[in-house]
Amino acid sequence: MKKLYLKLLRDIRESKGQFLAIILVIAVGAFFYAGLITISSDLCAYMEDYFEEHNLADFNVHYSEITDSELSNLEEIEGINKVEARYTFDANQAFDDYKASLKIHTIPQNNEINTIAVTDGSIPSNKEEILLDTRYGEVHQYTVGDHISVDTNEGSFDFVISGFGENVEHAFNIEDPSLVLPDHQTYGIAYIHEDRIAEIAGGFYYNELLVDAEEGHDSGVISEAIEDYSQELAYLYQVNKDRSVSYSAINVTINNNRLMSTVSPLILFMVAAVIIFLTMSRVIDSQRNQIGIMKALGVKDSKILLHYMGYPVLVGIIGSVIGWGITAVTLVNLLNSVIEQTYSLPNFSLSISFYTIFPPVIVSIVFGVIACFFSGRSILKERAAQALRPKPPKKMKKILVERIPGLWDKLAYGNKLILRNIFLNPKKALASSVGVIVCVILLITAFGFETSMQTIASQINNVYKYDLKVDYKEALAGDNINVPAEVETYYSQSTIPIEFVDFPDENNASLIVTEKENKLIEFFDEQNNPIALDDTGVFIPQSYADEYGISVGDTIKMKLIASELKGQTIDMKVAEISTQYTNPSFYSTPAYINSLGVDYKPTSLLVQLNSEADRSRVKNDFEEDPLVDAISDRGDLNKAVDNMIEQNNPVFIMFIVCAVILSFGAMFTISSINIYERTRELATLKVLGYQKNKINRIIFVENIILTTLAVIVALPISGYMYRLVVQALSSTNQQIPDRLGFVTIGLAIVLTFVLTIISNLLLRRKVNRIDMIESLKSVE
Repeated sequence: MKKLYLKLLRDIRESKGQFLAIILVIAVGAFFYAGLITISSDLCAYMEDYFEEHNLADFNVHYSEITDSELSNLEEIEGINKVEARYTFDANQAFDDYKASLKIHTIPQNNEINTIAVTDGSIPSNKEEILLDTRYGEVHQYTVGDHISVDTNEGSFDFVISGFGENVEHAFNIEDPSLVLPDHQTYGIAYIHEDRIAEIAGGFYYNELLVDAEEGHDSGVISEAIEDYSQELAYLYQVNKDRSVSYSAINVTINNNRLMSTVSPLILFMVAAVIIFLTMSRVIDSQRNQIGIMKALGVKDSKILLHYMGYPVLVGIIGSVIGWGITAVTLVNLLNSVIEQTYSLPNFSLSISFYTIFPPVIVSIVFGVIACFFSGRSILKERAAQALRPKPPKKMKKILVERIPGLWDKLAYGNKLILRNIFLNPKKALASSVGVIVCVILLITAFGFETSMQTIASQINNVYKYDLKVDYKEALAGDNINVPAEVETYYSQSTIPIEFVDFPDENNASLIVTEKENKLIEFFDEQNNPIALDDTGVFIPQSYADEYGISVGDTIKMKLIASELKGQTIDMKVAEISTQYTNPSFYSTPAYINSLGVDYKPTSLLVQLNSEADRSRVKNDFEEDPLVDAISDRGDLNKAVDNMIEQNNPVFIMFIVCAVILSFGAMFTISSINIYERTRELATLKVLGYQKNKINRIIFVENIILTTLAVIVALPISGYMYRLVVQALSSTNQQIPDRLGFVTIGLAIVLTFVLTIISNLLLRRKVNRIDMIESLKSVE
C-alpha cells in the first residue's frame, strides 16, 4: 500500500495544474459555507440569548392615553405574564447644519421587559438624566455627564447624560421601516426617568404598554383579548414580536444566510465532482495497463479503487482547509463590519468555529469519491488480461455534418478533427460544459446583482424631483404657509402610519397623501412607464403586490394608526401598482382619502428651488420658522442608498472574484483534460508535420466551441437563477430589480471567453512539450 501512496503522489505531480484547479473550486465552496454558516449560527445564538436576557416584549400596545387604573386588570388576561407601561414621544436635537430625531421612552418602574444593556455609565435615576443609545452617542462624541437639550412640540427640555446603552427592541435601529440601513447621525434612541412624564406630556399618563406573554399561549388569542379589553380605552394599535422591525429584520438575515450557506457550496461541490469525474476518467484510462498489472499481481479491486479515491480525498481536505483559512482571515472581519453597520448589538462579534471545516470536507469528499467510483468502475470489472490490452477504439459513426452533401469535403482537416471529437463524445462534451455553465450563471448573477444596486441608486433621481422636504409641527393651512422667495414650486403632503388588517404578518407601512398634480414625485409601472396619481384609489408598491398577490382593482383594508385618527379602518381600492425600489410607500390623493371619511390634514411640504437658489440659505430660512419641525434634503436618500451600496460592495467584489476563480479553475481543468485525452492524436499530427500553431488552434477552437455551447445553455438558466436570488433577498420593504441588462450579460459572457482564452494560452506549453515517441508507444 505504501507504493500505491507514492504512486498517488506521482500522479498528482504529473497533473498538478488540474489538482490545484480542483482545490480552488472546493476552496471557494468551503469559503462560502464557512462564512455564511458562521454569520447565521453566531447571529442566531447571540439573538436567542440577547432576547431572553433582556426579555423582548411579546406585544407593544399603543394608546393615545392610558392611566394606571385603566391597565390594572390587563395582567389578569390568560396568557399574559407581566405588563409594563411607559410614555414614548419624538423629539429633535439641533446641530450646526442639521437636525437629528430622537425616539424617547420612559423607563418603567421595576423594569423587566425590554431592559437596557448599559455599555457605559448608568440608567437614569432621576428626572434630570437621560440615557442615549451607544451609536448615537459615539457619532456625536458625547460622554457621560454632558448636558443636552431636546425639542418637542411642547417645548425644549434639558438633560444630563447618565450613560449609554442598547436595547433589544431597537437592535435594527431605523427611523422608518422602509429604510435599508440605520443612520446614527440623524436618528437615535433615548431613555428617561418616568418622573419627567408630567412635565413633557402636560399630565401623568402613559401611551404604550409592554406585554410579556407566557410561553405556550396562542399569540392571536392574546392579541384579540387585548383588543377586547381596550374597546373602551383610547386604543390605537398593537405590534407583536414577530412583526417588530428589529426581530423580523434579524430573522430574515439569519434565514437568508442559512439558505445560501446550504445551496451555494452544494452547487460548487457538484462542479468539483464533475471535474473530478473527468479528471479521474482521464487518469484511469491513461493508466489502464498499470491497473491490469496490479490486478495480475493480485491486488484486490477494492484496494485499487481506494488508491484512486485518495485523489478526491486529498483535494477535498486541502481545498476545504484553504477555504476555511481564507474565511477566518478575510471574510469574518468583513461580515463583522457589515453586522456592525446594520445592527446595534452590544459585544457581538463573529468567531469562526473550527468545526465548520468538517461539513465542506465531508461533502466534498463524498461528491469526489462518488465521481471517482463512477469513473473507475467499468475498468475494474474487466479481467487482468483485458485491462493489459489497449482500450478498444470506439465504433466510428458519421456525424450530422458528414451527412450534408458536399459540406464535409470542403472542411479543412483540422476542423473535421474538432467536429468529430465534440460530436462523437457528446456525454463527455456535456460534462465538460457543466463547469462552464455554472461559472456563467455565477458571473451573470454576481454582475447582475451589482447592476441592480446601481439601478436602485439611479432611480432616486428619476422618482424624487424635490430638493427639500419640510415637516411642520402642526397641520398646514393656506394662511400659515410661508416659503422663501427662492422656492420655485411646492406641494403639500402628509405621511400616515398604517397597519394592514388583511396581512397579519406584515410590518407597519406608510400611506402618503399628496395632490395628484404633484410633479415632484414620479411613479413608474413594472415596465418603467410613467403613471400618474388620480382620485380613484391608492398606489401600492410592487414589492407588496408581489408578496401578497395584489392586482389593480383589488381592495385592501388598512388601519390608520396615527394618534389623531384613532385607529380608523378604511377599505382602499388599488388604482395602480408602482415600482419603488427604495422607501416603498402607499400613495393616495386628498380627494380619495376624504371620500373614505378621513380628515386629511397635510403636515409637510415638498419644495423645489429655482436654479439660482442657495440651498443652505433656504434651509436656514425654513428653520427660522417656529412652525417647522424638521427639514430633510433629497441628498439624505442618496446618502442612505450610497451607504447600502458601499456596505455591500465588498461582498459583491468577493463574490465576483470567487466566480472568476471558479470559472478559471473549471476551464483550465477541462482544457487540460482535453489535451491529455488527445495526446496520441496530437502526437500523430506532430509526426505528420503539423505546425505548433495549427495544433494549438485545434485545441483552442474546440474549447471556444464548448464554451459557446455552454453559454447558450447557461443563459436561460442564469435568468431563472437570478430571479430566484432576487426573490430570496427581496422583501416588502426592499424591492430589487430583477431585469438583467444586455450589458450585464455581455460582460459576463466576454469574461467567460477571456478566461477560456487565458486557459488555452497557459496550456500551449503542455501541447508543445508532448513527447511524440512516448505518446505513440503508450498503447503498444
